[in-house]
Amino acid sequence: MARIHIVLFEPEIPQNTGNIARTCAATGASLHLIRPLGFTIDDKKLKRAGLDYWDKLDIMYYDGLDDFFLKHRDKTVYYFTTKAKNTYTDVSYGEEVYLMFGKESAGLPEELLFKNPDTAVRIPMRDKLRSLNLSNSVAIAVYEVLRQNNFEGLQELGSLTKYDWNDLV
Repeated sequence: MARIHIVLFEPEIPQNTGNIARTCAATGASLHLIRPLGFTIDDKKLKRAGLDYWDKLDIMYYDGLDDFFLKHRDKTVYYFTTKAKNTYTDVSYGEEVYLMFGKESAGLPEELLFKNPDTAVRIPMRDKLRSLNLSNSVAIAVYEVLRQNNFEGLQELGSLTKYDWNDLV
C-alpha cells in the first residue's frame, strides 16, 4: 500500500482540517500539521467535522516549515497550488508520497513554489474562480495516489458483507 502523507501548511479553518482528518482515517494517510494553526485542536467545529477520527490518525505537528523540512529533508514533496504548470494527474506518485497544501487564505509561500517547480502541481479548474475547498482538494489528490496504486489496502467490492451483490447492481 502506498504511504501517503498529507501536509497542511498553517491551516486556518477547523472544519476543513476535520474533514481532511476523516479522509486520512478512511484511507490510511498520515496527517502533518504545520503551525501556527488557525484554531485549537479542541475546537468544537473541528470535533464536529472529524475529531471522532483523531484516535485513528497518524498525526504529527511541526513548528513551521523549517521544522518540517528538517525532519523530512530527503523526501519528495508535491506542492498543490493554482500556480503550477503540471496537473496532479501528470505525476507518477511513488511508494511514499508527501502532498502539501497551503492555508486557505493564501496557499503556499510563493518562494517554496519557485524553488520546486517540478513538484508543484495543480488541480485544473475554470479560470478566474477561487480555488477548490481545501478538504476537497486533499480528497482529490489522495484518491489519485490511491488510484495509481490500484486502491491497494482499501476495501474491495468482493469483501463487502453488509450488502448482497444483487443489491448493488
